[in-house]
Amino acid sequence: MSGSMSPDSQLIQYDETIEKALNNIAKLLKARYNFSKRMIALLLLQEDDEITKMAKIREADFPQIFSIIQQTKSKYKDPLRYVITLQCRQRSDQILAGVITDSKKETQLQSWLDQISINPFTGIPILLLVLYFGLYKFVGQFGAGTLVDLIEGNLFENYINPWVNQVTAKLIPWPSIQTLIAFDYGIITLGLRYAVAIILPIVATFFLAFSLLEDSGYLPRLALLVDRLFKKIGLNGRAVIPITLGFGCDTMATLVSRTLETKRERVIATLLLALAIPCSAQLGVIMALLSANPASLGIWAGFVIMIFLLVGYLAAQLMPGEKPAFYMEMPPLRLPKLSNILEKTLSRVQWYFLEIIPFFILASVLIWIGKITGLFDAIINGAAPLMYALGLPSEAAEVFLFGFFRRDYGAAGLYDLQDSLTGVQLVVAAATLTLFVPCIAQFAIMVKERGWKTGLAIACFVFVIAFLCGIILNLLLTSLGVTL
Repeated sequence: MSGSMSPDSQLIQYDETIEKALNNIAKLLKARYNFSKRMIALLLLQEDDEITKMAKIREADFPQIFSIIQQTKSKYKDPLRYVITLQCRQRSDQILAGVITDSKKETQLQSWLDQISINPFTGIPILLLVLYFGLYKFVGQFGAGTLVDLIEGNLFENYINPWVNQVTAKLIPWPSIQTLIAFDYGIITLGLRYAVAIILPIVATFFLAFSLLEDSGYLPRLALLVDRLFKKIGLNGRAVIPITLGFGCDTMATLVSRTLETKRERVIATLLLALAIPCSAQLGVIMALLSANPASLGIWAGFVIMIFLLVGYLAAQLMPGEKPAFYMEMPPLRLPKLSNILEKTLSRVQWYFLEIIPFFILASVLIWIGKITGLFDAIINGAAPLMYALGLPSEAAEVFLFGFFRRDYGAAGLYDLQDSLTGVQLVVAAATLTLFVPCIAQFAIMVKERGWKTGLAIACFVFVIAFLCGIILNLLLTSLGVTL
């Protein structure tokens, strides 16, 4: 390239409507800024908070500037920020195309896989296959079934717990301290058993499956596939990342929701994660409990999905704010690399395991305190009418009390209670527990990310909706004479 480029020739040229708005706003700007008038006009069009506040104070003609912005916005169906970003991206692609040659062309197979993964007619069956083999077969049956039976059923029940009970009874003469360490609610026999024998196998298999999908490049295509549906519930396709991650850990997913564009989207995503997205351990335990009866599993899954969509739709209608727009980087599909998958899985399992162990120990200690003070029994007795309304025995209150400390802790409690429940009771308990209030860790992150008022409002809403939906489900199943 010969010669030098003038400053004007280096400017990104937008479409005629935006260029006209930029020129008109720039002419009205009279105050001095650290940037060019064109840059200030561009930021005003994108409704940058800081520049807008500054212009309101400094510019006498700001009402006229505001009118130009509103008129320009009305000419596009998408937010101006998105339109401007898209046009910048197109210009950058043009520049790069002139100086970069891609030696790795997309193969015909990659192109074909790309198309069928985002086309609804083929993409939805592919998604169902991924859910069936990835979640149901691998996490639900292998992780929550085979591995949990091996570690919890054989190792802990037959060897570790009896040995801990025996040693504790011999070495510690005080019954109250014995129950803190061992027996029904001990730190080792309950807390560590839940964490190591029930939760760890399920979490490990989920994160292994998630890392495989992530490394293959499938998740962005899933985002594109569900974008239209997610817009009905106030989100866009990008929200599939925190929502999918919620099936691993809702606490982590709530943190990731900060990547969503608007406050409205972040609040809706946080609400749906707290209400209807079971973490991997809770999901795995419930699938292990219900998978023996496909009808039970179908009722539970259909009911939870219906509540997820209904609450999301109502939230989208009632909450004010900008409607979501969707744009996302689309990496190429590739064969997953084993070292990447193992490294990601190990890192996530390590983080999760280190995060849950203190909570499980704390939960065991709090339950022990509740037991020796009588508070635990008082709460269970007080919750008995609510359990009866759900069609459950009063002992089921323990499961929900466990679930308050951690969702997966409650699911593990339901696993222990399964022999005393009928098929219908098990479905009602599983559905209500899935919708139940977020655990302490998730609630803390909700408050940190969304603030006290929003976090507390979501928790209270979820508590009421969970039990209301559980009561309705029980009435429906019993009045229709369903037997499972």
